[in-house]
Amino acid sequence: MTTPRNTHLIVTARLISDFGAFLNMVALATYVYLLSNSAMSVGIFLASRVGGGIFASLIGTAFYRRCGGRAPLIAFDLLRASVLGLLLIVPVNQQALLLPVIAFGLGLGNSMFAIGLNSQLPRLIHADQLLKANAWITSASSAAMVGGSLVSGLLVAGFGFETVFALNALTYLLAALLIVPLRFEPATVNDEPDRGEWTALKQGLRATPVIAAMLAVTMADTLGSAAHNVGFPIISKLLTPESASTTLGLMLAVWASGKLLGARIASRLKGSDNIHLERRFFFGVALMSCGFILMFQQHSLYGLLLFSLPAGLGDGFSEVGLMSRLQREPERLRLPIFSVLTLLQMTGFGIGMLIAAPFYGWWTPGAVVMLFHGIPLGTLLTIKLLALKRGRVARSSPTPAP
Repeated sequence: MTTPRNTHLIVTARLISDFGAFLNMVALATYVYLLSNSAMSVGIFLASRVGGGIFASLIGTAFYRRCGGRAPLIAFDLLRASVLGLLLIVPVNQQALLLPVIAFGLGLGNSMFAIGLNSQLPRLIHADQLLKANAWITSASSAAMVGGSLVSGLLVAGFGFETVFALNALTYLLAALLIVPLRFEPATVNDEPDRGEWTALKQGLRATPVIAAMLAVTMADTLGSAAHNVGFPIISKLLTPESASTTLGLMLAVWASGKLLGARIASRLKGSDNIHLERRFFFGVALMSCGFILMFQQHSLYGLLLFSLPAGLGDGFSEVGLMSRLQREPERLRLPIFSVLTLLQMTGFGIGMLIAAPFYGWWTPGAVVMLFHGIPLGTLLTIKLLALKRGRVARSSPTPAP
């Protein structure tokens, strides 16, 4: 295993592919609305994308048990490039029915790529370098978000949608080329699927309740993330009606810069034991939720940008802690854990968007975000109380608590 070489290739591939992902996230949503002039069409497009991610989480474990290594990662990059290429060859007047299919393909490709890469990273990177590698990957993703979000509008305005889609397809092709030289260590488990796999996962979560707690917090956090994503354009328009899109771009850029900084700090802190990674994750979620709650209480652009930074810092902390901790689980459990993680994130985000949106018609943005980000904070508090109770039982009992 050539860890430095693999790390450089993975980080560069992630930077390029995530740049493409954020590029099409902004450009495609705008394109769908301009093509259909219907908010419902945008909703169907976004729902199809989430649906592709949910489907990926359901088939990911069985698929990667049979097809590991770099070939499927390359294939899903090619899939994403191909579905975007359809927009370049299909006439515009025939694209309306095709767009949900494209969205589903992108959602499927994005999630399958993430499941495959995250679950197989310990086969590419030495265990003692995983924390730093995850920090670099998170940093690359954050930089890609800043670049993709800010550049997308400029590229559309200057060169048109077709050029942006062509460039986007090219980013996935480049990412696929960077995957080709990767060298994987052989898998340590049988590639054949185990009929008792999900039972084994349940037993594994019972044996390591902190992993179950981290997944529960992730699900709760996804509901909060859905709420603030719905609220971003709303708060931007409320604070700066004349330049809402500029404010939104600045806010995302500051948030992503905070995430990049948080990832770098998380990788340099002393202590890399499991308990340190778990604490970083829980602290990061708390900081992120508090940051977003404070962001949406502001009445000025400067206040909004000021609290975007700690929200991003918390996101960087939590992501590095979560990925690094889950990758330390035995290989037999890693795939189902990352599949479940993707399922929780996709369903939580999709459901959260549907639930949170109506609240903005009834309440102020600050109240909505406080409610939905109160869910992960409440989950963290509940988990802490349960851990204290478990500790008291263990101390007072002559035998370990079950």
